Amino acid sequence: MKLFSLGSMSLRRYLLLGILLPVVLFVVVNTFSSYNQALKAVNIAYDRTLLASAKSIGEQLEVKGFDADARLRATVPYAALEAFEADNQSRIYYRVSTQKGEMVSGFSELKFWRGEIPVNPPYAALVNFYDDSFRDEPVRAAVLLQPVAGTQGRGIAVVQVAETLALRHKLAREILISTLLRQAALVAVIAFVVVLVVQRATLPVRRLSAELQERLEGDLTPLDASEAPRELRPLLLATNHVMERLQHLLNHQKRFVRDTAHQLRTPLAVLKTQVQSALRHDIEPLTALREISGTVDRATALANQMLSLAKVEQLRQQADTPLTEWADVVRAVALDLSPLVAEKDLDFALETANAAVRAHDWMLRELTRNLLHNAIKHSPPGGRLRVHLAHHAGGVALVVLDDGPGISADLAKRLFQPFSPGDARTGSGLGLAICFEIVQALGGSIQLKNRDTQSPKNHTDVDVSGLDASVWLPLRQNLA
Repeated sequence: MKLFSLGSMSLRRYLLLGILLPVVLFVVVNTFSSYNQALKAVNIAYDRTLLASAKSIGEQLEVKGFDADARLRATVPYAALEAFEADNQSRIYYRVSTQKGEMVSGFSELKFWRGEIPVNPPYAALVNFYDDSFRDEPVRAAVLLQPVAGTQGRGIAVVQVAETLALRHKLAREILISTLLRQAALVAVIAFVVVLVVQRATLPVRRLSAELQERLEGDLTPLDASEAPRELRPLLLATNHVMERLQHLLNHQKRFVRDTAHQLRTPLAVLKTQVQSALRHDIEPLTALREISGTVDRATALANQMLSLAKVEQLRQQADTPLTEWADVVRAVALDLSPLVAEKDLDFALETANAAVRAHDWMLRELTRNLLHNAIKHSPPGGRLRVHLAHHAGGVALVVLDDGPGISADLAKRLFQPFSPGDARTGSGLGLAICFEIVQALGGSIQLKNRDTQSPKNHTDVDVSGLDASVWLPLRQNLA
């Protein structure tokens, strides 16, 4: 599963793009909005000028006759409208007509308006504003229905005033350029601040990267998280945890290689000596083959046990641990070892309760086999052997009780160390070490304790009547 999708993009560049792109997008939208608002304000201002021009023309109209017989007369020279033209960059054209469209004065090329006055016009006048063209040039026009009254008549004139858009466009461009310059300066300031802040914020990450790159090969010492930013501490703690696990694996690998080389050297040397003796005919061929077979068996058993130790560590690293019924495993192991029980004529009893624990079948099988095999091996002929599997203290307990000689006080101190010399229970010394590693991997505990009884001859003396091997695994492992 991919945890990151940034590709080759650095974290710093990702932060810069993630911050600056929304800012730039906002600035673009804000610039467009500001420009439209400014343009709307410009149009309102210049539309008011158009209305003033139309009213100026309407004030100079004369009428003779009333209503339908009214005849309008306009004495407005074009020069009178020059006061409303700004900097000679725009031109104003007008037309005065009757309500029927009959031309009275002005520019005949200006098309007669045939629209409708809004119900609620923006000003206190019968006026409407619209876009049109005049002499193939876009214009903004205002139409005013101007009542005209006098002593000689009464009527209504349609006054149209149109203005070219050159000045409006120039002012809009100036507003746009000014807005863009201010927004560009704002983006530059934001970019500078963001770069500075990102540089400062990613400085601990760069220092951490440099520290890791300068480390020697195999250096897995924990990273110092005391002065790290709060956001980096979980990463550092997780990294230290991974380093601790890697160090554990590395130490286990070194110990495994060292122990393997040390322990296999002896049986191989013995095997070589036995072969040489057989080749020199120092001993009978059949006797030599028996001795060689015994040495090979011991070396094979040792190699298998060391591989079991390595497999325990391998399974410890797996997260998807299955649920296994321990009772089934105990019964299956007891059945496999039943020939050994019968060979010693042991009084064997087995009691189990259903207990599904989160562990690999192999681990439970190896744990149970080692404990039960040890108990069978060191039980006297005709002795008792009891195996109990039951729920105990919030977990599951396996207890193996035998009538063997128990363990000495000296051996008890180094009971679960590999290759413990002086082990009363003869063998390679790996069986209990394998059990200990399995129990540790499963989060449980293991204990071997002598079963003591008072001597019938002297009540102050204590005799050892057997050994109790107890393994406890927590039930909380089942909830994983």
